Amino acid sequence: MNDSPLKVAVILGSTRDGRLGPVVSNWITGLLDQRGDMEADLIDLIETPLPTVFPVLGEPPASQEARDLLAAVSPRMAAADAFVIVTPEYNHSFPAALKNAIDWHGPEWHAKPVAFVSYGAFSAGLRAVEQLRLVLAELHAVTIRDGVGFQRVWEQFDGEGRTVDPAVEPAAKVMLDRLAWWAHALREAKSFRPYAA
Repeated sequence: MNDSPLKVAVILGSTRDGRLGPVVSNWITGLLDQRGDMEADLIDLIETPLPTVFPVLGEPPASQEARDLLAAVSPRMAAADAFVIVTPEYNHSFPAALKNAIDWHGPEWHAKPVAFVSYGAFSAGLRAVEQLRLVLAELHAVTIRDGVGFQRVWEQFDGEGRTVDPAVEPAAKVMLDRLAWWAHALREAKSFRPYAA
C-alpha cells in the first residue's frame, strides 16, 4: 500500500480581470497544506495559460509554443492523485479557460477523483459544478458529491482571506476527507490493475 501524501492539483478556473478566484483558491490550498495526507499544487490558468487552437484529433500540437505551454501544466496534472477545481459561474456555466484546460487532457483525468469549490452571486456557482460533473464523467474522472459553494462570494472572506461563515471549514473538511478516501482507493486499485479507458 502506498501511504505517501496524495498530490492534489488545485485548478483555478477564472481568468477574469479583478477575479476573486485567488482568494478562494488560496483558502482551499491553505486547508490542504494543513493536512498531513495531502500536498497541494495550485495551477492558475492565468499564470499557466494553455493554447486555444487544437491540433487535428490524435496528433500532437504543431507549434513549439503550444508544446511549451502544455509542458507547464500537463505533467503536473499527470502527477496528481486528485483534483480540486475552483470555479466561478459564468452565464449558468463554467469559464471557457477551464473547459480549454479540461479538453487538452485525457489520461490525466482517468480514474482520479475531483472535488469542487465554486462561487458566484446567488447560485454559489452550483450550476457550473453540475455541468462540470457531466464533462468529467466523459473523461473517466470520479466527481465527489460533497463540495463547497460560496454565495455572494465578495462577502464571504475577511481581509486576511479567512472565511466568515463558521460552517464553511467543516464542510471543506468533509469534502477533503471524501476526496482523500477516493484518491487512496483509486491509487491503490490502479497499482494492481491499470485503468483502461
